[in-house]
Amino acid sequence: MEDEKQSIVLFPFMGQGHIIPFLALALQIEQVNTNYAIYFVNTPLNLKKLRSSLPSYSSIRFLEIPFSSSSHGLPPDSENFDTLPYHLILRLYQASASLQFKSSFKEAIQALTARCHGRPPLCIISDIFLGWTANVAKQLGVYHAIFSGTGGFGLACYVSLWLNLPHRNVVAHDFSLPDFKEGTVQLHKTQLPTNIAEADGEDDWSIFQRENLSAWVDSQSLLFNTVEEFDQIGLSYFRRKFPGLHVRPIGPLVLRLKTRDRIGNTTGVITRETILKWLDSKPSNSVLYVSFGSMNTISSSQMMQLAKALEASQKNFIWVVRPPIEVDINSEFNGKEWLPEGFEERNRATGRGLVVQNWAPQVEILSHRAVSAFLSHCGWNSVMESLGHGVPLMGWPLAGEQFFNAKYLEEEMGVCVEVGRGKKSEVNSEDVVKKMEEVMEEKKEIMRRNVEKVKETMEKAWEQRESFNGSSAKSFHDFLSDAQQNHQQTSDAKEWREMER
Repeated sequence: MEDEKQSIVLFPFMGQGHIIPFLALALQIEQVNTNYAIYFVNTPLNLKKLRSSLPSYSSIRFLEIPFSSSSHGLPPDSENFDTLPYHLILRLYQASASLQFKSSFKEAIQALTARCHGRPPLCIISDIFLGWTANVAKQLGVYHAIFSGTGGFGLACYVSLWLNLPHRNVVAHDFSLPDFKEGTVQLHKTQLPTNIAEADGEDDWSIFQRENLSAWVDSQSLLFNTVEEFDQIGLSYFRRKFPGLHVRPIGPLVLRLKTRDRIGNTTGVITRETILKWLDSKPSNSVLYVSFGSMNTISSSQMMQLAKALEASQKNFIWVVRPPIEVDINSEFNGKEWLPEGFEERNRATGRGLVVQNWAPQVEILSHRAVSAFLSHCGWNSVMESLGHGVPLMGWPLAGEQFFNAKYLEEEMGVCVEVGRGKKSEVNSEDVVKKMEEVMEEKKEIMRRNVEKVKETMEKAWEQRESFNGSSAKSFHDFLSDAQQNHQQTSDAKEWREMER
């Protein structure tokens, strides 16, 4: 019976970039072992959207926790930061932390336990920004893990910066991160996301991050969507910094769902089939794919320079566009205002470029033989999808740990060339063209070789899943074994207490 299965609870933060790797993890658990009942915790609107994305074969269930965005100073029905302007993002983070005080999450777990005849979940796996859930799990005697959808190095730099704010202690633009071996990681102030660059330790972002990170100590495992073999610097950081946590790389976890078939466009509707048919008509390794993810976008001036570069390069391209940062994030894209005059029409007529609004079937595009390179914001989901399909990157980081991802991909792995940095930096179309030629022509062969080695490493990490021979497969198995052991010890202790009564 379904209610006899051991339950695993997953709680991602409210944003597509966080929900996607959690869903990939949930589907991976289902594939590895069908004896678990997997529960996804989130707010009503996020779960409603998620339900439509699940494959028919999945038996993932949902635990809905109430959330009123209006009571937190957010627009009505704002439950996902993909729909919020930047100045309201922090408010959603703060609102998510309030769920611990209203007992919504704790009550949901208690109700699930009661439904399962008094058997608590095997484990709770929560987001890096929901550290407070570790204390709730501790109160309930449930094994807890934090799951990072990003890589070890990027998150290590991000955490080190929040804990130390080292850039505030130097006059120069270059500085070192003190938590690493001296001089190991050098950053430039232009590589700092806006909230870190402006932080002074007492601002609201600093307070949130300090409270969130300090709550990690109540957890027992730290899981990463990465691979040990190419992310050792970052993983070693967390093993030193949080010695009480088991640090386990369990990647690559890549979501391969065909979630939507139609993509809105200023000139009508482009279907997924239309995009793939267009790719079929192009030579191998000839197309540049451009996308800045589900949340980020660039400025109108940067957008204009990028468009000029795409046209001047004479390269085939697919560009997934969103309104620039100066405009309401939920508004329609107006290509006539933000792109060179006639840009879309010219490229549609020549068949050289597709301009697609908001969304495209990214995994299918990256897996197509015609794609040569990916101009990306270097969000980790996109990075893993690109590397997993052997596609080199052109990095244009915009927020969060993306700057450090791009740095690592270029300097340590040789699979990326940075083409832009941030949402406010000046970008020149001629420089962008040179970077396109560098990745797609001059360094094409060496970057392809480098990325192919990474792809092979990723594939080996999960090879022979049933016998857990791959490094990530074994790491994942060890995590489940720890959770099982904790569950058994908790059950034994409960039985002894009842017997003593």
